[in-house]
Amino acid sequence: MPDLWEAARLALALIVAGDPELVEIVARSLAVSLSAVAIACLAGFPLGALLAVVRFPGRRIVIVVVYTLMSLPPVFVGLLVYVLLSRSGPLGVLGLMFTPTAMVIAQAILVGPIVTALAHRALRGLYVEYRDQLCSLGARPWQVAPTLLVDGRTELATAALAGFGRAIAEVGAVLIVGGNIAHVTRVMTTTIALETSKGNLALAMALGLILLLIALAVNAAVLALGRDARGT
Repeated sequence: MPDLWEAARLALALIVAGDPELVEIVARSLAVSLSAVAIACLAGFPLGALLAVVRFPGRRIVIVVVYTLMSLPPVFVGLLVYVLLSRSGPLGVLGLMFTPTAMVIAQAILVGPIVTALAHRALRGLYVEYRDQLCSLGARPWQVAPTLLVDGRTELATAALAGFGRAIAEVGAVLIVGGNIAHVTRVMTTTIALETSKGNLALAMALGLILLLIALAVNAAVLALGRDARGT
């Protein structure tokens, strides 16, 4: 127990002092996760809107697949990206393996189905609510989708925050494709695992506290957006 309290004290000291290594790791974690979420939203929001309003053969199958992919095992995604980006893989010539870009790709694949499914669920509800009004104005499905994306911006922001919460806490996939290389691909989750195994509890605990604060901030933002959406 004394060791734990000492580690906690040192962790707080690192945070307060703005330890350069700590700041670097946190900044890289945020850059990778925010980039992945941005890519996932750019693809997932329009797809979710189209699935909400456009009927086409196989639509239900696509929806089932998207919702199923929400539970993708991170290590499987890491393995898939590794195979694609390794020297012998189809995209090996790009030289992206063990780079932050590879980590962004892995996180985007993980977050994409989550963002798409949440967008579909939210925009489908809006479409059911306003369908008669929109149809009376002569709006076609491909015209309705952009309207829903604008009107459902609060729900979409909540979906993006949920995706960010998933991305920032990821360890398995980013460890496989990033390699946890110091000053290159080392992020909060992989550093926590590494430093804990080395017995450096101070840095691991400092990063854990920051990760916890980020999770609290994301959840608070989601709750605040939910209250705004309900008008309470």
